[in-house]
Amino acid sequence: MSKCFKKSLLFCRTNDLTFKDAIRKTLISSGSPNVYQLKTKTEKFASSTRVTLGDKNENQTNKTILLVGETGAGKSTLINALVNYAIGVKFEDDVWFQIVEEEERRNQTESQTSDVIVYQIFGLEGQTLPFSLTIIDTPGFGDTRGLEKDDSVGQRLLDLFRSEDGVHEINAVGLVMKASDNRLSDRQMYVLNSVTSLFGKDLEKNIVAFITHSDGRNPKNALQALKAANVKSSENEIIHFLFNNCQHEDRRNDREFLELANQTSMKGLKNFMTFLESTKPQPLKITAEVLNERIRLTACIQNLQERIKENELKQREIRQIEEACNKHKEEMKESFTIEVDEVYKEKETIDGGRWGLMFYEGAVTCSVCEENCHYPGCTMAWKPELCEVMKKGRCTVCTNKCPASDHVKEELRYVIKTRKVQKTLEDLKEKYENNKEECEGKSSLLENLKQENRNLEIEWASLLDEAYEHVMKLEQIALKVESVSTLVHLDFLIEKMKENRDQEKVKNLEEMKSRVNEGTNAALKYAKNLSSE
Repeated sequence: MSKCFKKSLLFCRTNDLTFKDAIRKTLISSGSPNVYQLKTKTEKFASSTRVTLGDKNENQTNKTILLVGETGAGKSTLINALVNYAIGVKFEDDVWFQIVEEEERRNQTESQTSDVIVYQIFGLEGQTLPFSLTIIDTPGFGDTRGLEKDDSVGQRLLDLFRSEDGVHEINAVGLVMKASDNRLSDRQMYVLNSVTSLFGKDLEKNIVAFITHSDGRNPKNALQALKAANVKSSENEIIHFLFNNCQHEDRRNDREFLELANQTSMKGLKNFMTFLESTKPQPLKITAEVLNERIRLTACIQNLQERIKENELKQREIRQIEEACNKHKEEMKESFTIEVDEVYKEKETIDGGRWGLMFYEGAVTCSVCEENCHYPGCTMAWKPELCEVMKKGRCTVCTNKCPASDHVKEELRYVIKTRKVQKTLEDLKEKYENNKEECEGKSSLLENLKQENRNLEIEWASLLDEAYEHVMKLEQIALKVESVSTLVHLDFLIEKMKENRDQEKVKNLEEMKSRVNEGTNAALKYAKNLSSE
């Protein structure tokens, strides 16, 4: 360890200056160990936060780790442990460095519990590791803020992967879970399902598990949970590493126990770094496609449900007119007035607006089709053209697939309503007959009404096909097709496909549903309970 370290991270060393002393830091608490907060550069980019330790050397190899897991699984302590390992901290040094702020300190400044945070550790290459580290920390899944909050994690990761100065390849995806979990809870299955459904099939061999709060023994419960969730990175089970979360605890008591715990963590971290060094980075193109396809599927289904509702209401209006026309047979060449439930739309205010400095929660709507193209869930894009439902400058959701320029993002959305209105025979002919001069009464008008009804049925079938194609695309590229985010829509699609008598597509969707295992069913149950609260 004879190098001079990067200017923003380390002071130039002298013969009597130790490596740990050279790091810029702030003492948080003295004792055994002395705990220091590392001095870093923090900045916002894309929809994430970047925390940088040191200066990047373009000539050095970098390894990128993405950590995902349940709220409270121990990701923050694991990240700090990875940094201490990179620095080369030993138990006998009696020091502990933090790059992740303690919860109490974080609350005094700015809460980051909802952020995707990218930690960059530069300038330590050649100490313990031959490479620099990038660690992506995601918000915990499965907390009380509901499914929309979990969905936003995928949106932020997509934003990170698409950003020019974001992350474009990953060496390892770490699923962080506790060894102490003594049963396969619905919530645990939901978390595992949610995090594994984020990725493309090409990342399967890069997925590992960090078993936290470990006592060093075989983590049977955690491995059983992973197996039930059908998570694996090899033929039999997922590659896993043990980690104990008490390296930073006061060592004046139970020192012998804490030293043994530290040995468990050091062994796990060493084995992980060996794995990391031998693993090739995986481009994130397919994973970004999976994330985008899930967002578009959800937006498509939400839009589909609204358009089917509108379609059914229009069909009801047409039936009312047909019944009235049959009732007034003798008056068809004269004039009469009937009352119908007319379908119309109007805009209503929604909760939204700026969310911090980076996000804008609102609805992306099409002013031509008068439809909600992305609501709820659109938080990342400030402008419609940046929304995930846009592709090559056009919307993938609205009826006419209109250009992004025909859309707006605002705190308003379209709502479908009906109102009682009085209509005359002349009103009906004007609305439903293209050439009034050729209209000679009842038969012409009723034929046009029937054709209008057939047109609505064709449009309805087209909408179902569109949603079906999104599901099939995910089956081709996603690591976990039978994810909760897809399954919550399957029953709706199957029901509507049956009404449309599309037996082949019904069969394919039911086969997909039949592949769902016990763990996924538990995850789905938890998701439905969470969304109903």
